[in-house]
Amino acid sequence: MKIALPLNLSYFCSLMLIDFSDKEKLVFRKIAEAAAEIGVDCYVIGGFVRDKIIGRQTKDADIVCVGDGIALAHQAAKQFSPVPHVSFFKSYGTAHFKVDELDIEFVGARKESYSAHSRNPEVAAGTLKDDQDRRDFTINALAVSLNKKDYGSLLDPFDGLSDMEQKVIRTPLDPDKTFSDDPLRMMRGIRFASQLQFDIAGNTWEGIKKNAGRISIISQERITDELNKILLSKKPSVGLDLLYKSGLMKLIFPQMVDLAGAEYKDGKGHKDNFYHTLQVVDNISENTDGLWLRWAAVLHDIAKPATKKFEEGHGWTFHGHEVVGARMVPKIFTKMRLPLDNKMRFVQKMVELHLRPISLTKENITDSAIRRLLFDAGDDIDALMTLCRADITSKNKQKVKRYLENFEMVEQRLREVEEKDRIRNWQPPITGEMIMDIFGITPCKKVGDIKNAIKDAILDGEIENNYEAAYDFMLKKAKALELEPVK
Repeated sequence: MKIALPLNLSYFCSLMLIDFSDKEKLVFRKIAEAAAEIGVDCYVIGGFVRDKIIGRQTKDADIVCVGDGIALAHQAAKQFSPVPHVSFFKSYGTAHFKVDELDIEFVGARKESYSAHSRNPEVAAGTLKDDQDRRDFTINALAVSLNKKDYGSLLDPFDGLSDMEQKVIRTPLDPDKTFSDDPLRMMRGIRFASQLQFDIAGNTWEGIKKNAGRISIISQERITDELNKILLSKKPSVGLDLLYKSGLMKLIFPQMVDLAGAEYKDGKGHKDNFYHTLQVVDNISENTDGLWLRWAAVLHDIAKPATKKFEEGHGWTFHGHEVVGARMVPKIFTKMRLPLDNKMRFVQKMVELHLRPISLTKENITDSAIRRLLFDAGDDIDALMTLCRADITSKNKQKVKRYLENFEMVEQRLREVEEKDRIRNWQPPITGEMIMDIFGITPCKKVGDIKNAIKDAILDGEIENNYEAAYDFMLKKAKALELEPVK
């Protein structure tokens, strides 16, 4: 992390010491000119200032003014050529435009008061201090003045710079009030800890644990949005573990908590599947930025609690957890308000297939087994192999090495069979419609039986992958089912 500002200048610092680009400086100068023209004070505030100080890329800038934010946005837009389109929301007092790849939002400084049953506050016009007081964390309360009298000065009333230097997440005011007023801030704090690799200050952490139950007043969409951001952080396990230890995970994702703990019987135990899952998510995050493959890592063992069984003389088993887990995916996605489209079906496929490549490392690999895996995985075979590699979490380095070597052998065989048979995204040469037409029948079980028999015969290498072989095989299968072609 980069701290670009000397901490002995924590209240007033030159704008030049923050690593704003030349374009950003020009944009802020124009906004300052607009503010002066309509007679309001304004400031760059919040996450943009924080990210610039720690050297994190950002393109979203918030401008707060002591006055009408919408009026300032319209006046500022006139300073640019061409004049950017201003979107504004009168009921919220906010406005937005984009210039030089910078998304700029304008709002009037405000103070807030909350009721016990809603995170939507009563809002009134306020001062800069009021606006900084309502911020969630000290590192998000910094403001840079765009006013002539102190242009470029950094206002840091809660010593946020020191917290950044010490890598600490801390509320500016009493944590109980901060989190009770807006419980989503608890998840935001955990998300920042995960994204920035910061620690949560002691009293702030106690405030999260104490107020965890308040998360019930937050909409599922907002909870899921924060959860997705945690999953997309560099090391998601940090945030997921904090959600678990704070008590929030049990409230927002109880199936995940069910994975926690290791049980022992007759001297035989199983690994803690919660922390195994966290390791898998971290492993896969080193190789993909894809949210849905990360969700597949989260859910790959989600059915282990439901399928756990102790078998005498063998130990703990989780037979069929991949199939049961795949059936759980749509229910979890529905509850989480996640998309129920191809993204969900991708995650479901990954969960259902995640043991298949691993099983191939334990046997002599036949072309038939490889063809079936290629057929079932289709274009997602590479994603599946990435998930399976991430699933190797043993502390035994020799075991991990052996598994990885076996995976390389499986991947080589996948390449060889695909090059030879072109099974990926393959469809049998005879379709259900063709079967109905040839035998003069309507949709029925026999059509599916014949179609599946052709597919299996080709995948098993029983017949060649061409129309003539498939047609001859179809006639034999149909005859056994007492069907005769009509044409």
